[in-house]
Amino acid sequence: MSTVAYELAPPWSISQWMNASEPITLESLRGSVVVLHAFQMLCPGCVAHGIPQAKSIYQAFPADRVKVIGLHTVFEHHDVMGPLALKAFVQEYRLGFPIGIDQSSEKGPIPQTMQAYNMQGTPTLVLIDKTGRIRLHHFGQIDDLRVGAAIGQLLTED
Repeated sequence: MSTVAYELAPPWSISQWMNASEPITLESLRGSVVVLHAFQMLCPGCVAHGIPQAKSIYQAFPADRVKVIGLHTVFEHHDVMGPLALKAFVQEYRLGFPIGIDQSSEKGPIPQTMQAYNMQGTPTLVLIDKTGRIRLHHFGQIDDLRVGAAIGQLLTED
C-alpha cells in the first residue's frame, strides 16, 4: 500500500487583518480544516463564484472545526485595491470570516503568500488538513459539491 505525501502549507505573509482581533497563523489553526480563499476585489470570478462559495462554507460548517480564511492577494490594479477599498468591500459583501491582506513583494507585482503557494491567479481555493498539509489547491471556479465533499472527508480524518 502506498501513502501520499502532502506538502506542508507555507506560512502566510500578511500585512493587515480584517475581521480578526489578532493576527492568525497556520500553527494556531492546527486541528481544524482550513479553507484558504485567495481573491481580489476586482476579479469577476471571485465576485461571482469564489466569494459566495467562501461565504457558504463559512456558514455551513462548524466554526470550531472549519476555519475559512480570505486572502486578498493583489497582483494587478494595486492603486485601487488598498485597505480602505477592501474594508468597504468586506462590509458591502457582508464577509464575516477573517481576511488577510497579502504582503506585497519587493521582487515584483506578485504578493508573498501568492508566491509561496505558487498561485496562478484568483480565485484560488486551498484546503489545508488538520495537520497543516495542503490537500487541494485549485485555481478558478470549483464545484460547491466537490469542495463540500473534500472538506467532509478532511473532517473525518484523525
